[in-house]
Amino acid sequence: MRRALVLALAMAVLAPPASARPYLGVLGQKSRFQALTGQRSTVGHIIIGWNQGYRWGKPLAALIPQYGPMPMVGIGTSSYPSKREVITPRSIALGQGDAYLYALNWAISLWARPVYLRPFGEMNGHWNTYCAYTASGHAKGASHSTAWFRKAFARVYLLAHGGPAAFVNMQLGRLGLPPVRTDLALNVYPTLRVIWNPQAEGSPNVPGNRPQAYYPGDRYVDVVGNDIYDIGFRPQWDANEKLYRAHPSKPYAFPEWGLWGIDDPQFIRAMAKFVRSHRRVELLSWFNGKASGGTFDIATKPRSRAAYRALITPLGR
Repeated sequence: MRRALVLALAMAVLAPPASARPYLGVLGQKSRFQALTGQRSTVGHIIIGWNQGYRWGKPLAALIPQYGPMPMVGIGTSSYPSKREVITPRSIALGQGDAYLYALNWAISLWARPVYLRPFGEMNGHWNTYCAYTASGHAKGASHSTAWFRKAFARVYLLAHGGPAAFVNMQLGRLGLPPVRTDLALNVYPTLRVIWNPQAEGSPNVPGNRPQAYYPGDRYVDVVGNDIYDIGFRPQWDANEKLYRAHPSKPYAFPEWGLWGIDDPQFIRAMAKFVRSHRRVELLSWFNGKASGGTFDIATKPRSRAAYRALITPLGR
């Protein structure tokens, strides 16, 4: 009976193949973005600091619904807006952040509708505290190693999806990690999808900082994601293709994509072409920024806005 329960739970957390029509989302005001592009955003993207919604800020159970109907919650390891590191990957892996993960698990359960969880986005970007490398290519130290990162990500995945303590602890035990002390709410598909989201090319681009160094394994990832921006030179489409092909069993997503201060409709056309020819893409979430008229605001990019309305908006569901 116990084996049957474990098997049923293990199968339940597996997401089905992606639809040929991706969800469309935005980081920014959804109603304004709809007026600009015609896009009715299914996904609302928010990035929060560690312990936000638990020890400070609006409670998670009240925060998450604001970004529906399908929120995408990105979490880091720093406070906000100070960007002070609160917890290291090693500490997360060893259970020292479990109280926050319990709160996150419960908030997702209370929402009881589809949600994306995006832990530690762009983990191979040196600007993030949880990256294993500095901008100069030096390792940050043992507590920030890619080995600890992989285990930290796996722990977040397991506790977010939850289930009876015996089930969760069996999986934590495989990783040599400390157990949880209580049963957790069970968040399975379609309630929860966890996105593993590096940049397709590391920054710095040194061997130890490549995406695969941070990959926790297929059993701890629901969706593989990549962030891609056009910042005035050729976007990294080749690296993006390589990342897509490296994970043939996983749905693919662009949790962030956008134009960094330039108006380039060719970037929009290239994304539309990629989505049409890569059927595992299940999410496109534009980074419009919070400020009207800001660096990323598509309102300041009329040619790209027209291309988006014509090519991206019709792709979505």
